[in-house]
Amino acid sequence: MNNISKKRIIKMVGSSFGLISFLMIASCDPDETQRVATFDNLVMQDEFDTEGAPNSALWTYDIGTGPSNDGWGNNELQYYTDRTENVTVENGYLLLTAKEESFSGSSYTSARITSQGLFEQAYGRFEARIRVPYGKGYWPAFWLLGNDCAQNVWPQCGEIDIMEHLGDQPTTIFGSAHGPGFSAGDAITKEYVLENDRFDTGFHVFGIEWAPDYINYYVDDVLYQQITKEDVLEETNGSGEWVFDHPFYIILNVAIGGNLAGAPNAETVFPQTMLVDYVRVYQK
Repeated sequence: MNNISKKRIIKMVGSSFGLISFLMIASCDPDETQRVATFDNLVMQDEFDTEGAPNSALWTYDIGTGPSNDGWGNNELQYYTDRTENVTVENGYLLLTAKEESFSGSSYTSARITSQGLFEQAYGRFEARIRVPYGKGYWPAFWLLGNDCAQNVWPQCGEIDIMEHLGDQPTTIFGSAHGPGFSAGDAITKEYVLENDRFDTGFHVFGIEWAPDYINYYVDDVLYQQITKEDVLEETNGSGEWVFDHPFYIILNVAIGGNLAGAPNAETVFPQTMLVDYVRVYQK
């Protein structure tokens, strides 16, 4: 990866724990009036400008195949490590690299970093500039998980998926929310599709703007989905619970395989890397 050159885009701001499917779809009709706030107070940022391991003041690692050794609840195939082969900062980017190799009983290795216990926040704008890998079996993600999952077992703690991508669908990402009554296969989710472009060939900014009663989803500052308290009640026939009212922490990972992505095939290229240019978080 030594031939990667840094090119930062300066922008004005304003600018899986659970399984995902597309059974519940939240809408964002541009003709409707959407709830939008301004989040302009930068409270956390990592520009990945220091070579080596990720900043230990901001990031820690999830290691292994999940607390129950079940592929993180999704039958994923990778073993997450903290080795430099799988996670490092180089030339101004965070590199999360998936490899095909035999390691601790798994056939693949990769990395998953989190801000759990180091940076957790309720509400605000969370964004990252990312280039994803490609090919069947890749499942990269940028997401948030409630910081109370030890006390309130998922999905009660809540999950906000800012960006998930399936490597065999190079023009598409999706954003989702999980909570009681709308989790796993019943998550509230929506796709965003690029025209005449692919998510694996360039960087894109993925973000949410989260307020007490709604979550807005953005790609390159295009608002493509809004989920509100009212949407949760409507989509779940009144059984859903809005649990997005407490601090969440950030997760960046590259999963391989699993119930949603499916296993890699003969055409899947290894190793490959998800590159993260920056992560930034704002408040009102």
